[in-house]
Amino acid sequence: MSDSIDSSGGTSGPKIPILFGAVVALIGASLYQFYEVRQVRAELDTTREALLDQISKIHETTTVSTKTNRQSVDSLKAEMDEARRQATILAGQAKLDASKHADDLAAKLEKAQQEQAAKVAETATAVSNVSGEVSKVREDANSTKTRVGEVSTDLAGVKTDAAATKAELEKTISDLKSTRGDLGVQSGLIATNGKELSALRALGERNYTEFRLTKEKTPRKVGEVQIRLKSADVKKNRYTIELIADDKLVEKKDKTINEPVQFMLSRATQPFEIVVNEVKKNMISGYLSAPKVQQVRN
Repeated sequence: MSDSIDSSGGTSGPKIPILFGAVVALIGASLYQFYEVRQVRAELDTTREALLDQISKIHETTTVSTKTNRQSVDSLKAEMDEARRQATILAGQAKLDASKHADDLAAKLEKAQQEQAAKVAETATAVSNVSGEVSKVREDANSTKTRVGEVSTDLAGVKTDAAATKAELEKTISDLKSTRGDLGVQSGLIATNGKELSALRALGERNYTEFRLTKEKTPRKVGEVQIRLKSADVKKNRYTIELIADDKLVEKKDKTINEPVQFMLSRATQPFEIVVNEVKKNMISGYLSAPKVQQVRN
């Protein structure tokens, strides 16, 4: 009987250290796997763009690690089955110890598998979040590109409108005429309506002040001078005004519409011009044209 027990003890003795070694190997492999997953997560927190470049590598590494773990698990399962087989032939306490050890090994194995599955799921979630953010960045980029295209289209329309306006302005200016004023000086271009006056303003050669005067007893200030309407003949499109400039009173009598009524100021070398475009009952309207550069005459 004693010989039989010793023989059994000699047979189970080497198996127990092997099983412990297998458990240690499994725990080490699990710790190594856990360490790798933590490293991956740290890299994800450090830079998401770098993770995009490394996703394929991480996937490959995870696949290899999973395969290795599966091989280890299969090996452990084989050893566990072998331990259980040995346990069935053992007698007494040795059989109970071997069975308990096998159960403990199975519990640790299941726990390791659960932890591994949790880490892999966490990694997959992190990768999914990064992919979602990348998609959002692409959508924003596409939206920005669309807005840039719309702005470019609007800019092209503005350029077209500006070109058309410039062409119309040049045509209007080419239609304007210059005539000799009542002082015998050749006038600048004469505007006969608001559109032509806008074209003259765009040239920027002189300053223009529009006015609308009614027949009154006191003069009205227009630009740098004062003007009083004395009479307006609607039928003949003629008018008479009093002009106060440089503290001097001058009467401009029986003038016609669109005629340059000229006068000089002491601080200018070019004449000022009054052009009346419309004559109504007791009212005239037009503009005052003044040279931009003024200086004291010698």
